Amino acid sequence: MSNQSSFARRTGSLLTADGVDVFQVNVGYRCNLECKHCHIGAGPGRTEMMSKDIMDRCLDVLRDHPIPVVDVTGGSPEMHPHIRWFLRECSALKRRLIVRTNGVVLLDERFRDLIDLYEECRIELFLSVPHPDPRMADSQRGAGVFAGLMEVMRELNVRGYGQKGTGLVLNLVHNPVGAFTPASQSALEAHYRKMLGEREAVMFNHLYCIVNMPIGRYLEYLRRTDNYKEYTRDLMKTFNESALDKVMCKTTISVGWDGRLYDCDFNQTMGLPVDHGAPDHIEKFDMDRLSRRRIVVGDHCYGCAAGAGSSCQGETV
Repeated sequence: MSNQSSFARRTGSLLTADGVDVFQVNVGYRCNLECKHCHIGAGPGRTEMMSKDIMDRCLDVLRDHPIPVVDVTGGSPEMHPHIRWFLRECSALKRRLIVRTNGVVLLDERFRDLIDLYEECRIELFLSVPHPDPRMADSQRGAGVFAGLMEVMRELNVRGYGQKGTGLVLNLVHNPVGAFTPASQSALEAHYRKMLGEREAVMFNHLYCIVNMPIGRYLEYLRRTDNYKEYTRDLMKTFNESALDKVMCKTTISVGWDGRLYDCDFNQTMGLPVDHGAPDHIEKFDMDRLSRRRIVVGDHCYGCAAGAGSSCQGETV
């Protein structure tokens, strides 16, 4: 009997990279929140943190190769002790520079200065706002988080973020609050724009929907609520082969906090580094081999190929 995953059998294990357009760096798992949907299980007690040496090696790779997008994530990237230096160095490379933030960390006096840095370096922000209803958002992320998010959004709007013509991009990220997949991204964006604009007087550029992967803390939630089998069955049932053309792993390399290389941030959580002969650590970075590598897949990959598809930048179909 084959030990291949169902997803591998269904796709013929033929997912291969189409280059490296996105260099995603997970600087560590420490976070000020413990969100129910977090696939890496980030939180205040996590100690995994990228060393400055690994950050230096990431910068070396970016200097050697014109990878157009640098995507910095965590945990909460703001909590990394070297993040200010790292972002300035990335900014000097003149690439599209993204930071994924939970937002409310910027209310902490220790990290408020990062708003100045974001504005100065014109860093594109992806802000996690799981729901426009305060009660639903707080049920996923913790009491009072929604109010904090709105406070941060107003501050960012004052700086020019989310405003037309400023070039300061503020995108929102929607993750479903329960055991279901997202509604239409365009419909949700219109809903968020109406609700947040009318009720909270805040603005943003775009909203992106990301399917919750049945891994990490979200997997624990699914099992605890007896929704795991139904949720994974729904992902498999709505498998959309056309979504495979633009899944993020085809153009992304994800660098883990310890320098190991992954096809995506989700594989990082699963402990599945790049394989099939491709170099699996930043110290052995080889653009040619990584650009045409075979992708490592598992049944969690149904999350990216369900319905309209899912990636770190929203729907793929």
